[in-house]
Amino acid sequence: MIQSAAYYIVEDDPSVINVLQDIIEDRRLGTVTGTSGENGADIDEILVKKPDIILVDFLMPGKDGMQVVRELRERGCTAKIVMISQVSSKEMIGKAYTAGIDFFINKPINLIEVTTVLKNVETQLKNEKAINNLRNMLMTEISDMPEEKGAPAAAAAEDYEKKVRYILNRIGMSGEKGAEDIVRICEYLKSSGKPIASMSIGRLCEIISETPKNMEQRIRRAIAVGMSNLAHLGIEDFMNETFTEYSNSLFPFEEIRSEMDYIRGKSRYGGKISIKKFIDALMLEADRR
Repeated sequence: MIQSAAYYIVEDDPSVINVLQDIIEDRRLGTVTGTSGENGADIDEILVKKPDIILVDFLMPGKDGMQVVRELRERGCTAKIVMISQVSSKEMIGKAYTAGIDFFINKPINLIEVTTVLKNVETQLKNEKAINNLRNMLMTEISDMPEEKGAPAAAAAEDYEKKVRYILNRIGMSGEKGAEDIVRICEYLKSSGKPIASMSIGRLCEIISETPKNMEQRIRRAIAVGMSNLAHLGIEDFMNETFTEYSNSLFPFEEIRSEMDYIRGKSRYGGKISIKKFIDALMLEADRR
């Protein structure tokens, strides 16, 4: 976990600010370096303070949370953004993710959910920094090395494949046909150095398979199994190690929660799946191992 992560809270209700601040400080998740929102979000102050994590309320006077997030992203803010709201509309939540949020927490505030989500956010920040440091080190080493045999690269590729398979196995996906397709995509992206954001899933499947549509369907079914497995683990034991580790890193926690409600019979619809987000998160998890 990142030491002394800096938080900024954008919320118009002082009582909610106090609750969030108490959770962050009592659980030693970090330090709240600033707040605004009662009279509108102070975008300039947020950018000056450069927090690691921003908590944003959806409904506020003046600019709503979605507008705040868009403006922050447009002005180059790279902090992790967690939106907090009573809004339960999947369409609105989807728009919030499109605007640039990383995680979603429901109101009323739940101690366990907030703690779990924020710990996962901090873990992602730590992993991303570690990966960036590792990449910088590797690039320095590679630039200093003469051209040699490809054995080390082959060994590294094999090790990476094992890491991806290990994660898929942890969430019960390794037996799915689409799991092999996911591994192949991860290997291709890793070896080519291309970010998954640079091309569509359809194009990736065309490069790797002669039947791209079937491949994409297999992948979607496999990811759905993984989401369902994690949701079942969460229902059985909210503090299950596999659930806490992957429920908000491989999937948006809001979608896992929707899947849990669906399994319990509280909702007609389960969690939504994004193949690109899942593979991106999977590769991030594999890189940190």
